[in-house]
Amino acid sequence: MVTISAALLAILACPVPECHGDLVQRDERLVCERCGRRYRIEESWPVLIPEEAELPGSSQAGCVPSP
Repeated sequence: MVTISAALLAILACPVPECHGDLVQRDERLVCERCGRRYRIEESWPVLIPEEAELPGSSQAGCVPSP
């Protein structure tokens, strides 16, 4: 498992404009403590692209709930 350093986690935040919550590492994902989005980690780098994040309650990246 790739571990993101505490120093980097201290400065990272959720990139969603209306959120900016703190991120914590859970397994191979960074999870926003505020909105629940899960961002994958590739080759030791977090992929902080909101459109590619896993939404709370979904198991697929980029999944958008139906209206």
